[in-house]
Amino acid sequence: MKNNPQIRLLLAITHDALVSAIAWISAFLLRFNFSLPPELSSLIWQTTPWVVLVQSLVFWRMALYRGVWRFASISDLKRILMATGLAGLIVAAGLLMLRLPSPVSRAVLVLDPILLILMMGGSRFAYRAWKEHHLIRFSQLQGEPVLVIGAGEAAIALVKELERSPQWRVVGLLDDKENLHGFQIHGVPVLGSLEVLNRAANAMLAKHVIIAMPSATHQARQRVMRACTEAELNVLTVPSFEDLMSGKVSISSIRKVEVEDLLGREPVQLDDAGLHALIEHRVAMVTGAGGSIGSELSRQIAKFQPSLLVLFEIGEFALYQLEQEFAQAFPSLRLACVVGDVKDRRRLDDVISHYLPVVVFHAAAYKHVPMMENGNAGEALRNNVLGTYCVAESCIVHGVEKFVLISTDKAVNPTNVMGTTKRLAEMVCQGLQGKGRTRFLMVRFGNVLGSSGSVIPKFREQIAKGGPVTVTHPEITRYFMSIPEAAQLVLQAGLMGQGGEIFVLDMGESIKIVELAREMIRLSGFTEDEIKITYSGLRPGEKLYEELLADDEHTLPTPHPKLRIAQARKVDEAWVKNVVDWIERGDLSEINVKKKLLEWVSEYQPALHQNVHLTAVPGAITIH
Repeated sequence: MKNNPQIRLLLAITHDALVSAIAWISAFLLRFNFSLPPELSSLIWQTTPWVVLVQSLVFWRMALYRGVWRFASISDLKRILMATGLAGLIVAAGLLMLRLPSPVSRAVLVLDPILLILMMGGSRFAYRAWKEHHLIRFSQLQGEPVLVIGAGEAAIALVKELERSPQWRVVGLLDDKENLHGFQIHGVPVLGSLEVLNRAANAMLAKHVIIAMPSATHQARQRVMRACTEAELNVLTVPSFEDLMSGKVSISSIRKVEVEDLLGREPVQLDDAGLHALIEHRVAMVTGAGGSIGSELSRQIAKFQPSLLVLFEIGEFALYQLEQEFAQAFPSLRLACVVGDVKDRRRLDDVISHYLPVVVFHAAAYKHVPMMENGNAGEALRNNVLGTYCVAESCIVHGVEKFVLISTDKAVNPTNVMGTTKRLAEMVCQGLQGKGRTRFLMVRFGNVLGSSGSVIPKFREQIAKGGPVTVTHPEITRYFMSIPEAAQLVLQAGLMGQGGEIFVLDMGESIKIVELAREMIRLSGFTEDEIKITYSGLRPGEKLYEELLADDEHTLPTPHPKLRIAQARKVDEAWVKNVVDWIERGDLSEINVKKKLLEWVSEYQPALHQNVHLTAVPGAITIH
């Protein structure tokens, strides 16, 4: 019966009618100090039914009964204020028109609405407090004890939301602000700084910790995350500040900490005005648009509202998926989804002459090192070098303003076919600079988190299967950045470049892959005794350490703190033509390709890794 909405409505109306009568009578009693003459007693009994009826009708018309008492809020109080004020005016006007033998005191007419507000508002908020008290008591009995790191606005909001959660029971807050230590926030004690984490977790019997620091720097969050994982606590976190501000999620959308959180970096500051000038209301084109980098580049470009975005991709299904995604995420954006091969010059000419892009981002490439190393060297050369040349020549012929090549750190002192072909692609672009009005720019960066072939999804898969996690070598290191960060810096470099530059992205510190594996095992709730790490040996073409600059290169600063310009060996157009002619007409057998690569790229050192090469084990992870 108590869950029947009609019964609840009837009870609320009856309650307010009784409160109306009590407030009216109490107003008289207060006015006359609880000593009423007989004529006033008669006046009260004459007016009370009429006042209750008028006020009840006003309350109904003012929608006081649409709210749920359990969730009474400031908006409900505002409605009560307006309803009682209006009812007070109507009652006063009505009593004036009735011309009663004994007039009602003006003090009574003022006291009545005040008493109504106190009684009606008080009863609603008292009911809410009573219900929440029971919910909180229930959650305190049922919830899992959890510590919250942080005592700022996000932590306070989280504590308030978790008060009603049967899953969690917040037993303490930790924050480095010493002025908060020893105090309570919403009844939860601030136990101290991060240094007391172990002691606090043991004292409060907490096996879980929630990091509520969405606006903190990545360095600060990484320090906290590592302290929590080292304490062998189950680490959760609230959404990022950007997600909270966008309205995508609420503060209570708690999730597990991922390794990307540990590897995350500070957000890229973009020259929004400049990028709008480059892209907005203009045509942009992305080759290899269905790949990890190409698709993210397309998403970032879409935010700057081009008049048309041309997605050029050889894989039909990848292009279809991107088209479906953009239809949902950017419904007003004009898209041209073009199936084509970057080695097909005729197709490129048709597409570029038809759509006339002002900027082309060339992300199409073969990038998997071991696959390109044995049996596919000729195809790597054709796709990565000839494909780049074909797109570049078509851009020159049709007057494209800027051509941006997506390169890689593996192009620096390359030890594999893939890296060498990417270095050749850079040299092709440098050799073509100045041939037409097209300005050629190259952007070189390391591994991106979550890209196809990335080590992180493979580690997750191996951990889910119970291990072992296979790492190629105990000393192998790589640079990492997120896909959005890489794409944003590519856009920034494309804006800044004047032609012929190789931009090197600030990749931060290199990370030992074995340490990355250990972090992922810990974050998954396991120990190294439960999930073993095994070493399989470097695969063909792999280096222990990736480099962002070749030995004979030096860099120049740019206005952007995360971008520098590499000064590298340059070639001329005639050299480019000879290379392309050989690729189109020469013998592309494996041995011939590698011989030619040695001639063309003096930095190529195919045997560099042999000193540390171990016998490969099936299932080994290749770091891309």
